[in-house]
Amino acid sequence: MEDVDFRANEGPNEPEETAIEAVGNRLSSHLKGEKKRRYGRFTVAALGSIPWLGGFLSASAAMHAEKDQSRVNEFQRQWVEELQGKIVKLGDTLIQIIERLDGFGDEIRDRLESPDYLALVGKGFRLWDQADTDEKRDLVRKLLSNACATELCPDDLVRLFLDWIDTYHEAHFRVIREVYQQPGITRGQIWDKIGKTRPREDSAEADVYKLLIRDLSTGGVIRQYRQTDGRGNFLKKTSQMSRASSAQTMKSAFDDHEPYELTELGRQFVHYTMNEVVPRIGASDAPSDHSTG
Repeated sequence: MEDVDFRANEGPNEPEETAIEAVGNRLSSHLKGEKKRRYGRFTVAALGSIPWLGGFLSASAAMHAEKDQSRVNEFQRQWVEELQGKIVKLGDTLIQIIERLDGFGDEIRDRLESPDYLALVGKGFRLWDQADTDEKRDLVRKLLSNACATELCPDDLVRLFLDWIDTYHEAHFRVIREVYQQPGITRGQIWDKIGKTRPREDSAEADVYKLLIRDLSTGGVIRQYRQTDGRGNFLKKTSQMSRASSAQTMKSAFDDHEPYELTELGRQFVHYTMNEVVPRIGASDAPSDHSTG
């Protein structure tokens, strides 16, 4: 495999050159010898999914090769300077995944080189590139690490979780964390933990909050708590018609009565995206480093 070179041509010590060279040197130090063969395809799949990377490297090299710096297009200069921070984050993410997977032996070699996993890597890093927050990028990093280290199966589940990361935003993830940390929590209790004082029911804040809960409920991430029998079948709720008919107002957006919990899919989403490398659910023979708090 050819070396992936982030470094621009030698020239004046501009900030962007230093950043690119630093990333290139760090990646090179992590991809020597056996590691180059082990993570080569993974690295190429990740970098190949970033559409602007080739143009960025060419533009950066052209800037440093240009003797008359005044002739460099100002827009081009600003574009390169804007992306240099993202280059550093990209390199950091790759290195973090590689360091996480280093603790595993040859059992993940086939997974690292499998077309199915490399397709997930490409999809994941395209999402990483489009994400507008570091929180989403971190969720992608953890999911890709776990999808390799734990052989999370089926891969359709990984793709679903990537779609959830793309669809939902930070406010959704805050709700998910609260329900995960306190099963049986009510909507009012969730708001008290993530919001401020409770607003009026007809306020925009209440409407947005109801939308968050509805998104996660219809998306299959959370649900109202349900009792089950010994076989896992959900039991029907006891009718409460008399209580409902006597109420003079509609149910509050910040209801303090009905408890919520994660669905099984929601629980697995938290397990594989909000923790570092973890054992597959139901397994106990892989490293674990939980970070959800």
